[in-house]
Amino acid sequence: MTRENANDRSARFRALHAKGELLLLPNAWDAASARLFEAAGARAIATTSAGLAWSCGWPDGNALPIRVYAAALEAIARVVGVPISADAEGGYAGDPRAAGEHVAALVGAGAVGINLEDGGDPPELLCAKIDAVKSAAARAGVDLFVNARTDVVLRALVPPERALEETLARGRRYRDAGADGLFVPKLAETDAIRTIAAEIDLPLNLLVVPGLAPPAALRALGVRRVSAGSSIAATAYGVARRAARAFLDEGRHDAMLEGALPYGELNALFARG
Repeated sequence: MTRENANDRSARFRALHAKGELLLLPNAWDAASARLFEAAGARAIATTSAGLAWSCGWPDGNALPIRVYAAALEAIARVVGVPISADAEGGYAGDPRAAGEHVAALVGAGAVGINLEDGGDPPELLCAKIDAVKSAAARAGVDLFVNARTDVVLRALVPPERALEETLARGRRYRDAGADGLFVPKLAETDAIRTIAAEIDLPLNLLVVPGLAPPAALRALGVRRVSAGSSIAATAYGVARRAARAFLDEGRHDAMLEGALPYGELNALFARG
């Protein structure tokens, strides 16, 4: 397989966010899930910070050591040819310069995009982190796509009646700080989606949640990216637990055989020519 350089992959990733496009992003938690998603037709792969942390034996929430994350990302980059976006949480540091160094390690491991979140921190801190990570990536020669995530809706950072106003205000600040996209997880209300997509001149990214409109409707509202988040990983782990319990508690093996992908099919995914 011919490998593109980082900026070719970055340009391809940016093109997937063009007006009129809707990028559906499955979130991988290891090399096998990433390769499986690519084979299923994914045009790009994102990581799930939660799923990847769990797969490495760590909790979600800025706890995963960056060296462990970078190693896992290198394994993903080794087996897929589509662009990769890494969920960098809060940059794994409160200090913008340290966050920039951490993101540079993820870029070096193969990421051409990242998610960077404000969480419960003031928006000016994320602005400083956006500047730091963009500068760090530029020094590495990579035109990094920074998807700024605001947790206004997810964490109910303000009363519900102020959520749209606050999201718009933060979106403008993150855009002006150099963000390339705006991610508003848990947002599902149609009018709010339409307003944010129209008023913030950045690709709007939503998370799959109950009640979210189908892709065609989201595209019509101006949404350009929809992420699966940790849902696929959690589903896979749920299936694994049910199969293990059936085997350990009852000696039944039907649950582990039902729906399993054939060994040969899975193994062939990694026979790279």
